[in-house]
Formats: sequence, structure tokens, C-alpha cells
Amino acid sequence: MPSVAAHHPFSWRSIILPAYLPTLLFSLGEGALVPVIPVVATDRGASLALAGLIAAMLMVGNLVGDLPAGWLVARIGERAAMIAASALASAGTLLALVVPTTTALAIGVFLLGLATAVFGLARHAFLTSYVPPRVRARALSTLAGVFRGGWAIGPFAAAAIIAWTGSATAVFWVLVAACAAVVAVLLVLPDPERVFGAAARARAEVAAGPAAGTDGSVADRARADAAGGIRHTIVAYRAVLARVGTGVGLLAALRASRTVIIPLWAVSLGMRPDAAALVIGIAAAVDFTLFYVSGHVMDRHGRLWSAIPGLVGLSVGHLVLAVTHDVPGAIAWFTGITMLLGVANGLSSGVILTLGADLAPSAHPAPFLGAFRTIADAGGAAAPLAIAGLTSALSLMAAAAAMGVVGLIGAGMLWRWIPRYVPRSPRHPSPEPPPEPDAAWTPTADT
Repeated sequence: MPSVAAHHPFSWRSIILPAYLPTLLFSLGEGALVPVIPVVATDRGASLALAGLIAAMLMVGNLVGDLPAGWLVARIGERAAMIAASALASAGTLLALVVPTTTALAIGVFLLGLATAVFGLARHAFLTSYVPPRVRARALSTLAGVFRGGWAIGPFAAAAIIAWTGSATAVFWVLVAACAAVVAVLLVLPDPERVFGAAARARAEVAAGPAAGTDGSVADRARADAAGGIRHTIVAYRAVLARVGTGVGLLAALRASRTVIIPLWAVSLGMRPDAAALVIGIAAAVDFTLFYVSGHVMDRHGRLWSAIPGLVGLSVGHLVLAVTHDVPGAIAWFTGITMLLGVANGLSSGVILTLGADLAPSAHPAPFLGAFRTIADAGGAAAPLAIAGLTSALSLMAAAAAMGVVGLIGAGMLWRWIPRYVPRSPRHPSPEPPPEPDAAWTPTADT
């Protein structure tokens, strides 16, 4: 089945503003707000445990919102969904700002998580539909890089606002302003769904063939079919979701584990906070610089060449970390392993987005992407809980070792199943294209 992208010429310049600028603005606002959530929570009387729970509501909202996001994007389209997500994020932020209680803060952060799920899936679905397979990985890795860039810039904006006003709650207005800018950009720019063919009309043409025409009734029917198909999509694609989906869920778990274990390890080693922050910051910069390299490797050599080195590197880093806590030069080991984890994470940048796009049905990808992203986000949400439990029951070293083993299991799963479900490279297409949601999934021959 031809993709929607095949019907429309592609240029990088044409997607910079509609695809990447709103993403940068939204992630910048979110990146500014997230670091101050625990500070605001403790200022309102929350304990450290409660402050951590309130901060975790962002991931909970993201996880809960993935499947409804697939329905919403399929129902109303990408641009309308992003506008709705920006409005929801602003509403949650204003609620937390106007009502100075920990309950209002928790609800606001949860609503921000829901909005993040909708916004992220809308961009993912748009690029899945529009970008041709030969550059898909680079486009989606760049999307991941833009998200990371916004999250990297946001804390600096927050620091400047706090230094200027002396109030952490003033940072909330950064997200409100960023969401307003997102809406303005989306309303001023031409609707990318109409311009680039990611709207229901183009999807209906692909799904129904040229005889279906391009009238609005066909578009409406296609949207209705997509909107009602989430449960059916999960059933029809249960094999690939269980196999590749579980593998990427374990990758997401390793990524989340890295962000939790590294700061805890620095504390357990007695490192000065400024030294630990410097090491973590340099590793984050290394991670960010590799996003385009990851996409180029995936487009040229196949998805395995990003997924496996990234996941094995994250696993080895956790395992080595587990056995170097009490050795001479433990801080030097910690520094080197932190850099290794940054490189490994950067090398796998965009691979989850790209695999989701590869596997999604071309006619209306949003329901499948919602299910796929739910599995990945579940892995990311479970990892911190697993680390907390293992650290409490055994030790931080045991938690790191366990996560390393989990990562190797994930690498084995992806090594086994990616070649079966995803072509090695866009230049070497799979002998059998993925079926539409109303067909049973039949794995292709290994390539």
C-alpha cells in the first residue's frame, strides 16, 4: 500500500515551521516548569515523598492520555488536537497557579501530562503520514532532538525568571506563554494537514483508492473509521505490540532508569552537587548532539543499528555501574559511565518514534501510535518504581544490575523481532507490507 507521503513532494524546509517550531515552544515551556514542581510543592507544605508523587503525575497523565490521544487525533486532526492540548496545558497550569494547594498542583501536573500525550502523538502522526520512508528516521530523530532541546533550554529560562522575580511560581507563566505562542503559530501558519496531505482526505484516498474521490464525505468517513478503531487496532496488531512494543517498552525503561540512577549514584558517592550537575550536564549535551546521527544511521543501515547499540550501551553502563561503587576511583568510573550512558541514549534517539511510524497503518496511524506509545510510556513509568523498590529491599547496586539485565532482554527482543516486522532499510522494502487494522498481522520473512 502506498503511503500518504508518496502523494506529496517532500522538502525539509516545508516541515520546519509546522512540525518543529510548535514542538520546540511546547517543550521549552514544559522544560521550564517541570524542575520547579517539587519546589512549589514543598513551599505549599508537601513532604519530600508527596512532592515526588506530585512531580510523577506528569508521567501518569502522559501514560493515561496515550490511548485517548490516538482517538482524539484520529477524530479531529493533528492541528486541532495540538491546539486543544495547548489549551489543556494552560488550563492545568493556571489551576495550579490560582489555587495554591498541593491538590490543585497535582491535578494541574496531571492535566499537563494528558496534554503532552496529545501534543506528542499529533506530531508523531503528522510526520508518520507526511515524511517519506527514505528520510523518516532523520525526521523523527530530529523531532526527538527538538523535544530534548526544549527541555534543555527550559530550565535556563526558569532560572532567569526565578532570579528576576524571586518566585518559583512565576515560572508557571512561561508554560502559559509558550502554549499561547504554539496556538498563535498554528493559527497563523497554513494547516499542515491540508498543505501536506496528512489530513483525512489524503488518508481516505490512500485507504479507498482513486475511485473514492476527494469529497468531504469520504474524508469524514475515514476520520470516523479511524476514531472508532483503537480497540480493534489493538486486537489486530496484538502480535507486533507484544513483541516489538515490549522491546521498546524495555528501552524506555532503561532511559528512565538512567535519569533516576545517575543522580542517586552521585549522592551515594558523596559528590558535590555542582560537580555532579556538571557531569550530568555534559552527558546530556553529548546525548543531544547525537540525535541526527541516530536518524542518519537508521535511514542508511536500518533500525537495528540504532536500537541495539543504544540499548546494549545503556545495559552495559548499568551493569558496570553496579560493580564500581566501592572500587578505587569510583567517581572517575561514575563520570565515564555517565558519558557512556549519554552516548548510548543519543545513539538511540528517535528509534521508538521511528519504529512506531514504520509499523503504523498508513491510512490512519493515530490509533496504533496511541497503543504503541502507551507501552513505551508504561516502561518509562515502571522503571523508577522498580528502582525504588529494589533499592529499598536490596541496594542501589542491585537495582542498577537488575536494570542492566532487563535492558539485555530488551535488546534480544528487538534483535529478534525488528527484522521480521520492519524492513532493514527503506531502500530494501519488506516483501509484505504491513496490513491494515482490519486484517490479521502476518509476520514477514526475516530480512
